[in-house]
Amino acid sequence: MEKKRKKTGSKTRILESINSPADLKGLKPVELQMLAREIRTLIIETVSHTGGHLAPSLGVVELSIALHYVYDSPSDKIIWDVGHQAYAHKIITGRRNTFHTLRQYKGISGFPKGEESPYDSFNTGHSGTSISAALGITTARSIKGDKKKVIAVIGDGAMTAGMAFEALNQTGHTERDLIVVLNDNEMSIDKNVGALSSYFSRKMYEPRFVNLKKRLENFLLSIPGVGENILAVFKKSEDSLIGLLTPGMFFEALKFRYIGPIRGHDLNPH
Repeated sequence: MEKKRKKTGSKTRILESINSPADLKGLKPVELQMLAREIRTLIIETVSHTGGHLAPSLGVVELSIALHYVYDSPSDKIIWDVGHQAYAHKIITGRRNTFHTLRQYKGISGFPKGEESPYDSFNTGHSGTSISAALGITTARSIKGDKKKVIAVIGDGAMTAGMAFEALNQTGHTERDLIVVLNDNEMSIDKNVGALSSYFSRKMYEPRFVNLKKRLENFLLSIPGVGENILAVFKKSEDSLIGLLTPGMFFEALKFRYIGPIRGHDLNPH
């Protein structure tokens, strides 16, 4: 039976019906997009009074929804690097009604905190730790025969930490079942610098490339009979080119299967 949505004025408030990640499972893509807007509004309104890490959490709203929609937390573990990104995660995981106490005395923490919720898998407040922590969890689970998933979410700023590279190296060596989500927004506390940051930049999503690709796809589809076949070959070639110009080869060398880059704010099914 479909849940009835609470209404405020003429607008449906989807967020008011989300008390755990399980409540996301029945939502349609358009409802997930509406939910993302409502979560952003709540984060902005709250942080404007309590203070906190606004931009990092606003940047991962759709990602947070997607992770909790696809995986079954807290059985599947989601490890947030630094913790600055965890506000949407907290709202989705049963802390919507206490979110106004963010960073306040006796309120909820500004970072993941295991004592606060079983959905917070690792207490963190420092960058570069998520992959190491996730590797430890998935290693322990593997020894016990537990096949539940473990996901580390790390930003491109934190990915430059030595601990992150050590964890990637060890994961590849042990071939553990670990999912790493690289949130590439070209920022840390300030604009990222350095050779690695340049390598992570999203060259394939520059407007000129996107527009050229769209025009070429439309042209190929206009050719009767053979256009679709040519487009299929083109897309395979594009995937190979993306692997050359993005971090795909780097992660593949560490024995990770690389998928991306993916637009993180797009909740439409493809």
